[in-house]
Amino acid sequence: MNATATLTTDERTDLLDTLAKHRHFLRFTTRDLTDEQAGLRTTAGELCLGGLIKHVTSVERSWADFIRNGPSAMGDFTAMTEADWAQRADEFKMLPGDTLAGVLAEYEEVTRGTDELIASLPDLDAAQPLPKAPWFQPQAQWSARRVLLHIIAETAQHAGHADIIRESLDGAKTMG
Repeated sequence: MNATATLTTDERTDLLDTLAKHRHFLRFTTRDLTDEQAGLRTTAGELCLGGLIKHVTSVERSWADFIRNGPSAMGDFTAMTEADWAQRADEFKMLPGDTLAGVLAEYEEVTRGTDELIASLPDLDAAQPLPKAPWFQPQAQWSARRVLLHIIAETAQHAGHADIIRESLDGAKTMG
């Protein structure tokens, strides 16, 4: 095996291991909770544990689709209506019919697909133009590597949110 192939394999392993660690921390915050507890808001914000996992699932699915299909997978955020934004806000809530087991199962399915995608990509440098959105620089492009780093950051950030929500709920902590 040449040095480039070894580096690529090692890089993918490191990236996927880091993502797996933060996914674990996020999921761990929901241990031993009921569906009702997973939907409780315990801080001043709108976030609940089940809703955070729904959101991270949606974000990871969208970015994996972006790696495969480019900006059309995400749509044009500048053209979203109030109804679109309301539907997006539902990602952060446990809605009637949502269960913690169901939310976690969907997350597991999405994570498995992302891991398979990253492992099978011929080139982490392959880039796509970002979709239109007020928060992206026009004509910017992200490589698959950059997208994966974004998924890691998003997951880690929300795992921290989840830890605060869980500690506010019943004193349980992810670590310590």
